[in-house]
Amino acid sequence: MDIRRLPKTEFAAAVAQIAGERNIDPQEIIDAIEQGLISAYKRDQKEHGVIISEESVFEVDLSPESGSFAIFEVEGEERKDVTPPGFGRIAAMTAKQVIDQKIREVERDTVVGEYHQKIGTLTLGVVLRVDPYKKTIGIGKTEGVLPKDEQIKNEILDISSKKLFLIKEIQEDAVTGRKDIILSRRDPEFVKQLFAREVPEVNNHTVVIEKIAREAGQRTKVAVSSSQNGIDPVGSCIGQKGSRIQSVLTELPPDEKVDVVAYAKNLSQFIVNALSPASDVKVISVDDTTAQVEIPEDQLALAIGAGGENVRLAGMLCGLEIKVSANKS
Repeated sequence: MDIRRLPKTEFAAAVAQIAGERNIDPQEIIDAIEQGLISAYKRDQKEHGVIISEESVFEVDLSPESGSFAIFEVEGEERKDVTPPGFGRIAAMTAKQVIDQKIREVERDTVVGEYHQKIGTLTLGVVLRVDPYKKTIGIGKTEGVLPKDEQIKNEILDISSKKLFLIKEIQEDAVTGRKDIILSRRDPEFVKQLFAREVPEVNNHTVVIEKIAREAGQRTKVAVSSSQNGIDPVGSCIGQKGSRIQSVLTELPPDEKVDVVAYAKNLSQFIVNALSPASDVKVISVDDTTAQVEIPEDQLALAIGAGGENVRLAGMLCGLEIKVSANKS
């Protein structure tokens, strides 16, 4: 069908129908058609042996009511009508392909835009595609990207497997303008949102997650406090017989451990708490960067942890380097 000769009602109705069905601004449709016409014109001229300079500028006058159009070449302040005779049928075919693509892009941007308000929350996703640098995750009506640096090292996510993911950010490509929903399972916020999901007191803010230190796939320390008297923040997160913490752990890799410790405004007390499960910790000195602590020999291995991860994460939690020595007395 020659879109240059579409009756007013047919063209306007077609635009209105597309816009309405896809919840797209009608001007987006008009812009896509104009881009399609310019693309079709350049292709048509190339097929006829006409070389068009890359510097050439073209504009389209398109009536949003009647569908009539003309293509103009712009040189300075002059505009020259360059619409080829009988171009309408070719234009309609080529423009339709471009329009369909633009509509898909607009639809995707619309869906992606809805995820702006979901940043920082969890979503259930299914692994669709895997490559060395990222995994493509199906979420709702669209797709998200799980970059390599947001994945948990050594965690196996096979195609079709379903997992929870943190909606971390919306990232726009500076060149193409494409917007991607960036997901994460590695970010400490992922663990925080798991607790909000499983622990009502965290969700309603009567228990506050003050700080998180995480080595994803290995160990995480979570410091919690209570904003309401009578509520045990650590107990609330652990749950009766460990039910709540177990629900959190099932969403993490099998080898990742989670320690929940009480936050304290007193730094020395916080250091003692952070070094849990070690007990009888004595803080010798604290400055801006370092804390010196002594621990009974039989607690030393617990305080340091496998590969030093316990003392390292405790230091991250407190914002200090914690140096541990044995108290032999």
